Amino acid sequence: MRILILGGDGFCGWPSALHLSAHEHQVTIVDSFVRRRIDDELRVQSLTPISTLSERVRAWSEVTGRRIDVVEFDLAHEYDVLLDVLSKVRPEVIVHFAEQRAAPYSMKSPELKRYTVDNNLNATHNLLAAVVQAGLDAHVVHLGTMGVYGYESVPVDLPEGYLTVSYPDRDGHLHSREILYPTAPGSVYHLTKSLDQLLFQFYARNDGVRITDLHQGIVWGTQTDETALDSRLINRFDYDGDFGTVLNRFLVQAALGHPLTVHGTGGQTRAFINIRDTVRCIRLAAESGDAVDGRVRVMNQVTETHRVSDLARLVAETIGARISEVPNPRAEADENLLSARNDHLLGLGLEPTRLDAGLLQESVEIAQKYADRVDVSRIPSTSYWNSARRSSAAGGDA
Repeated sequence: MRILILGGDGFCGWPSALHLSAHEHQVTIVDSFVRRRIDDELRVQSLTPISTLSERVRAWSEVTGRRIDVVEFDLAHEYDVLLDVLSKVRPEVIVHFAEQRAAPYSMKSPELKRYTVDNNLNATHNLLAAVVQAGLDAHVVHLGTMGVYGYESVPVDLPEGYLTVSYPDRDGHLHSREILYPTAPGSVYHLTKSLDQLLFQFYARNDGVRITDLHQGIVWGTQTDETALDSRLINRFDYDGDFGTVLNRFLVQAALGHPLTVHGTGGQTRAFINIRDTVRCIRLAAESGDAVDGRVRVMNQVTETHRVSDLARLVAETIGARISEVPNPRAEADENLLSARNDHLLGLGLEPTRLDAGLLQESVEIAQKYADRVDVSRIPSTSYWNSARRSSAAGGDA
């Protein structure tokens, strides 16, 4: 299939592009390279040294003989270019990663809150409007987040996007209907993903756009089978307080002999997925697009759930590290329970990668190899959800 990957230079986009190309799809990457510019803005770098995108695709061609095309433009603000690309490539699948992806970064300042809303919602709406205007029968696969469900304890496994509710009419007769599971976004980033859902519902219903919305858990790990083929293909590894996800940051801290910083009690339960499973899920969703018709297909892209404190203990026991509790910068409960269904992806053949010492050790070895690139001062989170708490000591996990 012809597959257009928006945001194909990023942490999930790049390994997904390689995985789809390795499975004989014709891949075109679109990127504005804003994520690389944010590194410059924050004065931090990926733990792993990442090549330019042109060097990456050249290396992929040399190693595998497969071609990946690249187009540079800003999806959120260059609509005419988007229309032109869609008309020329005529993609059968469009994988949408082109959104600012970090909750702490989205809460860092009023300016970055506004940037996150402007970039994410414009990017999504431009894509949907352009697919309709170009007359494409393309399947849109969007990388969303489990964070749209919120982090409150609920007495059921979180369903895949929808909830059936019952209500009485004026005469007392009981009716039922399916609704989107009520959102409870915990940051401006999660808010944009919640609003994305409404855009998807409208364009699916009004214009018949085929859409799969993947509610992904927190990604851990950095390498996939494809990115490990050559050093020039290596994926980025974020460890900083704005973009580093909790387990990856624990692994870097352990590799450096730095205490594992746990927010509060660490009683927050989160959903997780390994980067290897992320790329498999993207492919499974893309290749099953014929099953999407008239209703947005929502899949929970997760493989397991863990409390943050339990993750810290696992890393500490596996690698050897101390654990340090620090103030929680987020406005959230100290503890929550979380369990979610993932029937769709299991039904498509996903065989989940579970947390184990082997994969943890692989990530630690990468962290140790590039330890000289770590700026320890960038590990703490400095984005506080409640402005009244900004004077508190910062630190902890994304």
